[in-house]
Amino acid sequence: MSAAAAGTQPGLPWWRGAVIYHIYPRSFADSNGDGIGDLPGITAHLGYIASLGVDAIWLSPFFSSPMRDFGYDVEDYCNVDPMFGTLSDFDRLVERAHALGLHVIIDQIYSHTSDTHPWFRESRASRDNPRADWYVWADAKADGSPPSNWQSVFGGPAWTWDARRGQYYLHNFLTEQPDLNVHNPAVQDALLASARFWLERGVDGFRLDAIDYAMHDPALTDNPARPADGRPRTRPVDFQQPLHNKGHADLVGFIERVRALTESYGGRFTVAEIGGEAAEPVMKLLTAGEQRLHTAYGFNFLYASALTPAVVRSALAAWDDDAAAPWPSWAFSNHDAPRAVSRWSAPADRAASARLALLLLVSLRGNVFLYQGEELGLPQAEIGFDDLRDPEAIANWPLTLGRDGARTPIPWLEHSAHAGFSRARPWLPVPESHVRLAVDAQERDPESTLAVARRVIALRRGHVALRTGALRLIEASEAILAFERRTADERLLCVFNLGDATARFAATPPGDWRVLEAVGGAGAWTLPPRSALIAVDAARS
Repeated sequence: MSAAAAGTQPGLPWWRGAVIYHIYPRSFADSNGDGIGDLPGITAHLGYIASLGVDAIWLSPFFSSPMRDFGYDVEDYCNVDPMFGTLSDFDRLVERAHALGLHVIIDQIYSHTSDTHPWFRESRASRDNPRADWYVWADAKADGSPPSNWQSVFGGPAWTWDARRGQYYLHNFLTEQPDLNVHNPAVQDALLASARFWLERGVDGFRLDAIDYAMHDPALTDNPARPADGRPRTRPVDFQQPLHNKGHADLVGFIERVRALTESYGGRFTVAEIGGEAAEPVMKLLTAGEQRLHTAYGFNFLYASALTPAVVRSALAAWDDDAAAPWPSWAFSNHDAPRAVSRWSAPADRAASARLALLLLVSLRGNVFLYQGEELGLPQAEIGFDDLRDPEAIANWPLTLGRDGARTPIPWLEHSAHAGFSRARPWLPVPESHVRLAVDAQERDPESTLAVARRVIALRRGHVALRTGALRLIEASEAILAFERRTADERLLCVFNLGDATARFAATPPGDWRVLEAVGGAGAWTLPPRSALIAVDAARS
């Protein structure tokens, strides 16, 4: 791998404070003209990703799958789905990424498989076969109803009856995604074997998808009702507190086995995805100490309807600013959430909002996950019903926004069919609002959002205080957010006006401040709307 970045503190691992670029393979780049992105398409564009200055890429699933949930329903953990390429294509991707100094992180889905997985086919065949208890099976109640009141994330009961077994099986997501019984040591062994397969192929780490769903309460205790709080309830699961269908305490033991395996390969990186309300206790539990995961990927910003100082303050307050404390990770957008720039700004303000958000994201203490297209300022795409592919969106139309609008193809070329993503009609349409933000158009503009993204990522790489330093909140008023990032040798001041009117930052700490980066016209302590700056104390640097 390449030498450590200038902003990497000596003695700390590469991942601490890293910027990780999230790739959704179906929508990144199509190399063979079938309208679906693939691994060779990613490999062909790794130079572009490296030019952003990021430390790593994270690939959403590319494993063999019937694609009922677009790869999160795995049929074979140790193979590439033909639509994405081959194992040789994956090996070439890893080799090229490493040559460019990029680490490679891949998804691992341990909570469930596809119902077409050979393990499930065997498990459902009888109650006494070798894999009979590899999934979560339970008898009906006396009246024939499901064994508990648990509800699926995608709508309806989390239990489906199987006549062959004469039992219900658990699925916290689609009916076609039966839950593995990860309480079973044999299941853990099989999952770890699949992880070892990819470690042997050179991956640098894993993102553990929905890992808190990997263990349930074996007593099948009913979940309590969630009190009404004014938020919309579009799915039955919204009426419950998910206390018993996920997050069982025994999950810690499995997590420690995962960490032990990755450590045996030279200390590979591990990050947990843990969503839902009040997720921080589980995130900290699974990342505490040196035997569990390195960090957890939070949802504080992913579904926030507005970016306010209060939202940021609340997210930061949940994590102790201590070298020995669990280390957070942050994302503003991803493949499951509406794009942040559309949630947080009106159309006329999106360019300014995108640049401010980029500067804020790289200023936070923790790891940074940047979703593909975020560096371009892509808004959420509007997808008509006939073009929807997301099963959740189709089932709950029009009350659930769905995920397709965040998964549309990357626009590479402004004046090319399908914005240069594919020679064929893409699996999701490329909206006109995205074509105008194509990579080649922004490459020609030194003031584009893409140019800003490169500058702010370089700023983070060049300053240890931004990458791994302590954070001290100074102000979180109605519009102004301000905090310090510091090490023993460096002190930075980060100030953001998140409001719609010019605002004054009046709490400037003593220091000889010199502006390092500014967006939105910020240049002094009076900031225009949606502007921000980072300044360095010249006396301390």
